[in-house]
Amino acid sequence: MSGAGVFVPGQQEKDLSKYALSLQQLAMGRSNATGSVTLTASATSTVVSAVNCAPGSAVFLFQKTANAAAALSTTYISSVGKQTFTITHASAASVDRSFFYVCLG
Repeated sequence: MSGAGVFVPGQQEKDLSKYALSLQQLAMGRSNATGSVTLTASATSTVVSAVNCAPGSAVFLFQKTANAAAALSTTYISSVGKQTFTITHASAASVDRSFFYVCLG
């Protein structure tokens, strides 16, 4: 939820209207806990940098492309750490196995 006039966590914000705007955006479904990733071609794992992930977070993948949908049965989150998670998957030459992700917790 970063951007002009929007509360950014970690800043020493004193304007209460920015906190209110952040809460409104959360209520409308906006979140910093989302992103997208394309699986590394010809590899069996892909490491993703995600600033809101932490050990104990739950990461959910949603297929974005047809090749991602085909790879879903052999694709899983194998580890979650501080600001990162690893996806383990079958090796394929496809360069368009793209997913959306949500990292919660």
